Amino acid sequence: MTEVLSLLPGWSCSPTALQPLADCLRPALEVRLEALPLSANPANWLDELDERLPRGGWLGGWSLGGMLAAQLAARRGGDCPGLVTVASNACFSSREDWPEAMPLATFEAFRESFQQDPAGTLKRFTVLCSRGGSAPRQSAQRLQALQHGWSPEALAAGLCLLAELDGRDALRQYAGPQLHLFGADDALVPQGGAASLQALLPQAQIEMIAAGHALPLETPELLSERIRAFILAATKRQRALGVRP
Repeated sequence: MTEVLSLLPGWSCSPTALQPLADCLRPALEVRLEALPLSANPANWLDELDERLPRGGWLGGWSLGGMLAAQLAARRGGDCPGLVTVASNACFSSREDWPEAMPLATFEAFRESFQQDPAGTLKRFTVLCSRGGSAPRQSAQRLQALQHGWSPEALAAGLCLLAELDGRDALRQYAGPQLHLFGADDALVPQGGAASLQALLPQAQIEMIAAGHALPLETPELLSERIRAFILAATKRQRALGVRP
C-alpha cells in the first residue's frame, strides 16, 4: 500500500509551490498538495484542515504549513502515522525561552510593513525566502508568480498565526516519527532553531540542507530523497511492529 503524504505550503503561497517536490516524491508516495485555509479568522484554520485532510496519512508542510501540520498531527495522534516539516521552526518569532527564531521586533516591523504596503511586503518576503539559495533571483520570481488566491484578510490571518503559534507542546505530544528539514542558509529561520529543536525532540530526525528558506523550489530532488527514505523506513518499522496494516 502506497503511503499518503498531505503537504501544506507556506504563507502567501499556493500549493503549486510544492509541485516540484511532489513530482520528485511520486510514485513512491501518494502526495496530496493542499491549500492553506484562506479565511480571515485564524482560529478556524486548524479545524478546517482537520475536516479536509485525509486521516490515516502522513502530514507535512513547508514553513507555516509545517507548523500547522505539527498541530494537526498532535490533534490526530494515532490517526497520523508520521510528520514531515520543511523550514518550520517551533516558533517563527522569538520568545524569551525560544530565542532561535526571527527577532520579535523584526517580525512586528514586517507586519506593520504589510499593513502599509502589502504588495511591496510580499515581494520583499519572496526575496528573503530565496536568499541563501543557488539562484535567488530566479527563486524569488517563481515565488512571486505563486502568490495568488490569498485575500489581504487571509494574509493577515496567516501572519497572526506566525506570531502566535508555539509548536513545542504539539511536537512533544505527538508520538509518531518526525522528520524536520532545515536550510543551512535560511534567512527566516536561524540555524540555531534546528539545534534547539533537536534538544527538544531527541527522538526526531533533524537534518540541515544546503539551501535557503525556499527548499522545495531550490532542492526538490535532495529534499525528496530525504523525505522518501524516512517515510519508507518508518513505515517498514511500523508494519514490523504491527502498528500499520
